[in-house]
Amino acid sequence: MANLINLDRVSKGYDAAGELLTEVSIGLDDTDRVGVVGRNGAGKSTLLRLLTRADEPDAGRVTHRRGLRVASLPQTLDLAGEATVGEVVLGTGWLAAGFDAEHEWAGDAEVRTILAGLGMPELGLDAPVGRMSGGERRRVALAALLVRATDVLVLDEPTNHLDVAGVDWLAAHLLGRRGALVVVTHDRWFLDTVCAKTWEVTDGTVHSYEGGYAAWTLARAERQRRAAATEARRQNLLRKEIAWLRRGPPARTSKPKFRIEAANALIADVPPPRDEVSLRRLATARLGKQVYDLTSVALHAGPRPILTDLTWQVGPGDRVAIVGANGAGKTTLLRLLAGVQPPTSGQLRVGSTVQPAYLSQELTELPSDQRTLTAVEQVARRVTLGDRELTASQLAEMFGFSGDRLWTPVADLSGGERRRLQLLRLLAGEPNVLLLDEPTNDLDTDTLAALEDLLDSWPGTMVVASHDRYLVERVADTVYGMFGDGRLVHLPGGVDEFLAAGAAGSTAPAAAGGAGQPSPAAPSRPATQERAARKELTRLERQLSKLERRESELHEQLATHATDYAKLSDLDQQLREVREQRTATEEAWLTLADQLPSS
Repeated sequence: MANLINLDRVSKGYDAAGELLTEVSIGLDDTDRVGVVGRNGAGKSTLLRLLTRADEPDAGRVTHRRGLRVASLPQTLDLAGEATVGEVVLGTGWLAAGFDAEHEWAGDAEVRTILAGLGMPELGLDAPVGRMSGGERRRVALAALLVRATDVLVLDEPTNHLDVAGVDWLAAHLLGRRGALVVVTHDRWFLDTVCAKTWEVTDGTVHSYEGGYAAWTLARAERQRRAAATEARRQNLLRKEIAWLRRGPPARTSKPKFRIEAANALIADVPPPRDEVSLRRLATARLGKQVYDLTSVALHAGPRPILTDLTWQVGPGDRVAIVGANGAGKTTLLRLLAGVQPPTSGQLRVGSTVQPAYLSQELTELPSDQRTLTAVEQVARRVTLGDRELTASQLAEMFGFSGDRLWTPVADLSGGERRRLQLLRLLAGEPNVLLLDEPTNDLDTDTLAALEDLLDSWPGTMVVASHDRYLVERVADTVYGMFGDGRLVHLPGGVDEFLAAGAAGSTAPAAAGGAGQPSPAAPSRPATQERAARKELTRLERQLSKLERRESELHEQLATHATDYAKLSDLDQQLREVREQRTATEEAWLTLADQLPSS
């Protein structure tokens, strides 16, 4: 590995936000694939600007390897309106500076392949970007980065404006790309798929973790669990501290290691996300037997047909996700269910007890002349969600509004904060049907987790249109796909089935391609060798369990014999030996686990 970028005791702040990063020291190597996470406003985008030298630090130093090629996708773009797609993508536009003008870029066919992967197959290279939507312009800018060979690729929210197929394509493309990658995104599936390291920006500093989103979540929870256990043990021994203060026993600490046992211990007593039977019973009590019944419905968006002869039923307690390409009609379908847009033909019957709440992609309904808490209390001062009763301020805190932010004028909130407030106000109204259009836009990962936790215990009917694969798989029980051909298709296999159906529709007929034939796999280690390695891995895991039990027993004996100096000395020696064995066994387990293919 070669080091590419270093931040040495870097600090950065702005007048409006104060100091965001304080004496941060971190480095980027040429093989790193880093996902950057943290709450909105914590300093993630600032960190990216420092890495790329778009901003200079207030203190400290940022160093680049000589001749380093860095390409960056910022959140805010500045594309010349008169420029064409070809000029932007092929390098004569906004990104030409800093690159070798004589470089032989990929041919037009490859450019079109990248544009198609980003959901823009209909665009020609001569199309002016000034006439495009914000999402299209962002995808053109992303394509301009992807056709270039770079040492470091820095992407700030690259999945915005991409549908689920586009996110899937981008993940595959980045996995096959050489060079270092640093990406800020709230798409947790994308983080887990693409990234091998996670940087958490919090409290003015940056913590580094090995692994993607799932590994970071487990490591963070394990860190908090260990901190709580350490504090509990400290409190338990505090009353004995004076008695053996003069003996000065050595600190009993060990470096935490991430392994499968830690993950199992964290989730051992966690109940399922939701009790579906109980929630459906509650939903039936609140909603009656009918929610939405569609019979032979046709729906148009202007002259374009969205649905053709659709007969569909949504019942009490149903949790439905709608997936589809951008422009397939997901928003139009939600507007139909919300009563904003009538069907072109056919019949839509809505249950008499239905109280819907529609989350649109716009933020125009927020009262900009009020403060945050007042805007929530305007809807309700107390809220009952599932089996929980919350005050407006408690609900606001779950969505990241606490302290001074409760009293911030709505007009001064960031885009992500306004989105959170929009969700707050909807839930505070205690609807029994939620219609959510891209609810994860602009939300950070912690806020998304809080939202999903609420939705897990929410007993009403929910229809959500989203490109966030993680959210779909977490909160929905049923997935339907829209393919732009007037159909709404039930997908028992979820997002994977949608992607497979899309891929099948864009390739040659199966009969011509040898249907059913598996693709050639890369050669793997001999089966007997792998079996032996896995057997050794199992033995090491059993050994670790024994050592952990022994370490726990020694801690209990130390507490029991706290006044027996000779016994304490003997037990302490045994504890040191057990820890040494455990460390060696953990290292052997980690080394062997890294060598084995994922099962």
